[in-house]
Amino acid sequence: MRGIVCEEIERFRLVDDLPEPARAPWEAVIAIKRIGICGTDLHAFKGRQPFFAYPRVLGHELAGVVEEIDPNEAGLQVGDRVSVIPYMHCGTCIACRGGKTNCCTAMKVLGVHIDGGMRERIAVPVTHLIATNDLTLDQAAALEPLAIGAHAVRRSGLASGETALVIGGGPIGLGVMALAKARGARVVAMDVNASRLAFCRDWARADATVNALEDPLGGVLAANGGELPSVVFDATGNARSMTDAFGYAAHGGRLVYVGLVGADISFHDPEFHKRELTLMGSRNATREDFERVLEALAAGGIDVGRYVTHRAALDDMIGRFETWLKPEAQVIKAMVEI
Repeated sequence: MRGIVCEEIERFRLVDDLPEPARAPWEAVIAIKRIGICGTDLHAFKGRQPFFAYPRVLGHELAGVVEEIDPNEAGLQVGDRVSVIPYMHCGTCIACRGGKTNCCTAMKVLGVHIDGGMRERIAVPVTHLIATNDLTLDQAAALEPLAIGAHAVRRSGLASGETALVIGGGPIGLGVMALAKARGARVVAMDVNASRLAFCRDWARADATVNALEDPLGGVLAANGGELPSVVFDATGNARSMTDAFGYAAHGGRLVYVGLVGADISFHDPEFHKRELTLMGSRNATREDFERVLEALAAGGIDVGRYVTHRAALDDMIGRFETWLKPEAQVIKAMVEI
């Protein structure tokens, strides 16, 4: 079986001898058709991804077609188009028992802790499949990154009419913006890149934008009638940005870390205490979040066609991957096709 292995930092290899998936009765074999590339993959390639070991088959934003499956409660059949929920949870720990499967204590994420879907076929528990026969393959693969945004918005308790500042105009931040808008919030987007900010206005319908290199606090205040926003999402994965984000949330507000960084974050406690801020981490997503994105797609509120900006066939991905790392490439979402 063909696939791509990240053998070590900055080294991919296309192979044709990967073992075929061995399917358990509760699993299905999925013929992978689309693999979305995200920050996790980029950081793994560059050696900056926490919880990671080499060699590894990357790929967790996955869409494909069912090749083998037993009769199941979900009613999935051979030939169905599906999206994969890539978070393999234990089902028994305190988080899983509380319905927080996204932060299972023994979490194994495809393409991070265990081999992922950058290969022709993969065996996946039927419980981790979502039927997507009414979606395109690109839309089905985009469910996962957009579901991360949906989870962050749901976790924040963002209400219609509130203002949300979303820091970071990459694919995850854009998903946060789109799902925040779908909830009826007013969205202010912050980034350091002018073209990204333009995309936030156009694609995510951000109500205002702030360049983080040009008086960001003043820009946030100006964008929100002289007040700080009640909810701040940081989707940068940048320690400096995540630290500065404390200064943008209103008194009584919430700060949600959607991005992940392999560093310590510190804050000034008197200011944190004075504002009675709520600090949240937002990790992965649940089936509920995937279903929320399905609803948003059905309502026509998210244009995946423009979200996917770059693509390559499996055979060509290695040669294209490093160019996708360059800012001048202006990648929002790259997609690998099989």
